[in-house]
Amino acid sequence: MKLLNVSRSRCALAVAAAIFSQTARSEEPVTLSVTPSQMVQGGTGLIQTPTSRMGKAGDLYINYTDNEEYRFWSVNLQLFDWMQATARYTDVRTQLYSDVESFSGDQTLKDKGLDVKFRLWKESYYLPEVSLGFRDFGGTGFFESEYVTASKAYGPFDLHLGLGWGYLGTSDDFTNPLCKIKDSYCERPTGYSGEGGKIDYEQFFKGSMAVFGGLEYQTPWEPLSLKLEFEGNDYSQDRAGELEQDSRWNIGAVYKWKGFDFSMNYQRGNTFGFGVSYRFNMNTYKQVKIDKPPRDITNVAPPESLVKMDKKQLYRALAYDSGFILSDADITEDRAIFYGNQIAYRDKDEATQRIGRIAAAELPDSVASYHIVENAGRLPIVDTVIDAKRFKVAAKYEDIEADITDTYTRQAPDSDVLAAYDPAKTSGFFYSTDFFYTQTFGSAEDFYLYQGGLLFSGGYAFDENWSAISTIRTTLFDNFDKFNYTIDQADSTLPRVRTYVREYVSNDVWLDSAFLQWNEQLDNDWFVQVYGGYLETMYGGVGGEALWRPVDSNIAFGVDINYAKQRDYDSQTDFFDYDVITGFASVYWEPEFLPDTLLTISAGQFLAKDKGVNIDFAKRFDSGIVVGAYAAFTDASSADYGEGSFTKGFYISVPLDLFTLTPSKGRGTFPWVPISRDGGQMLNRPIRLFDFTNTRSSFYD
Repeated sequence: MKLLNVSRSRCALAVAAAIFSQTARSEEPVTLSVTPSQMVQGGTGLIQTPTSRMGKAGDLYINYTDNEEYRFWSVNLQLFDWMQATARYTDVRTQLYSDVESFSGDQTLKDKGLDVKFRLWKESYYLPEVSLGFRDFGGTGFFESEYVTASKAYGPFDLHLGLGWGYLGTSDDFTNPLCKIKDSYCERPTGYSGEGGKIDYEQFFKGSMAVFGGLEYQTPWEPLSLKLEFEGNDYSQDRAGELEQDSRWNIGAVYKWKGFDFSMNYQRGNTFGFGVSYRFNMNTYKQVKIDKPPRDITNVAPPESLVKMDKKQLYRALAYDSGFILSDADITEDRAIFYGNQIAYRDKDEATQRIGRIAAAELPDSVASYHIVENAGRLPIVDTVIDAKRFKVAAKYEDIEADITDTYTRQAPDSDVLAAYDPAKTSGFFYSTDFFYTQTFGSAEDFYLYQGGLLFSGGYAFDENWSAISTIRTTLFDNFDKFNYTIDQADSTLPRVRTYVREYVSNDVWLDSAFLQWNEQLDNDWFVQVYGGYLETMYGGVGGEALWRPVDSNIAFGVDINYAKQRDYDSQTDFFDYDVITGFASVYWEPEFLPDTLLTISAGQFLAKDKGVNIDFAKRFDSGIVVGAYAAFTDASSADYGEGSFTKGFYISVPLDLFTLTPSKGRGTFPWVPISRDGGQMLNRPIRLFDFTNTRSSFYD
């Protein structure tokens, strides 16, 4: 009997262990043998159809694909591990851009599109990965589709099955089940709303449905994978015209070499296609640096007193070994304060620790705290306070559990620190030279238009608060001579606040700005400025701004108001009659549930006197690259706005030190505005306090 109980116990334990093992196994992440690749239109998928697969957070694919009727240029970005976005330009070889030869010549039709995909369920041992996607959801909707797709890996095979509506569902395999709930889901509306560019929610998940899917096989030869696909599109409603489809099955192959994917495919049973993709990851991308290591203080004997310290050596080391340019310093027996600007290191921890090591080596042990006070212009705005004793213990590795980042804190400069600030020089000339490059895709005259040149900036600082600043733009190269017109001929009921842009950029030399500015810090967290003059390329005027921004806070508030008058594009100094009061109340928020993300929401009156809100979304990756998008929603109707229906745009901001061998600060920003019209346009103020006070939270560092 005892043996039987033991056996039963062992049996029960075995069953429990098996259940636990299978449960644990179901929770384990699945490792893919097949690396997801790009489909023809951009985005992870097979050939013409998407899959549920996602890339690694930060993955950026640049794609070109080609077949008989279409050429696609696309950029696919993995914003988060659960969200993927694709921007695409399509060249329709069978259609002309317009029927007017003097307007667009023999250029073929171009179309832009945006896709987005969200992962709903992550793959486990038993369950597939499931994603929901929207293709070409704004604009003219050439390829507008909605889909749900599931993917499951089995050894070297990655299997996919999906349901598609719209372009992906024209094969009409079965009746849309949503049609039984509401009659409006039985038919899909045709065309697009407004003047294009709007999200047509009323079309989502309506009309015919079809099944699509397939598999990707990782061959024993690692660089090569093969694809087999079953389509849901019958090509009866293509923008290139009704296309012949001999088969719904497509086949393809992908060859991987370093960061490149080379693809070939055979579509519809009658069409050959090919493509190339280049991938890099914006989290892991970095540039090797030629730089001195941080100061080693393990066997360094500091001076015995302030009298014996070498100030020149200290200040020189701060500049050359830590990139900190002093404007003033105040050193006493128990405290050292360094005021200045960091010009080399974007990482504030690296910058702080380099300065701390130099101070520990060059100052006597009696100095108990080091204050690193960073300026914005000539205003002290952030004080990093280092506990000298604890810092030395950590820097000398005397306590293996010591965390050096716990030895310093960031705060607003207190009254004692501000009182000690007395720089010898607050006035003088300053200057800089920067390169600019602007580009536009999909214009009537040519698919790609560009302009590049130099920006010569300079000015004079009268004191800590007052300065005069100017920028001159000089064009060195462009192909803007292809413009067939300068002033936009489209009808507009709104004032032409931005659509004279071709007139302005056609000037080879232009006074971009020339203004007088005053700024001040009112207390620990409030900053103000006023300015007046030629404020940007198209507008002059006067304005002011106030900003509340605590140190390292995830939220800030600001208000600006401006009187702006439109500049004459035929004169460097004259103005047109048009003027406007424009301004906004803005919230800057870094939400905790979206790491490394900045949301800027600005509500107020725009340049065309339309009222509404502008929303800006910016995502920062570990390399420092920032990718952003914005949209303005105003009381101007889509008909008043014109083509595009509302203002929207995208940009990428790249740290310059990703291209240099030595540490440096500074950024280059590359915008993409699909269509620029007059509604929802903001004044490009020459200085924004949020940018001016960036060291307070360092989102862009």
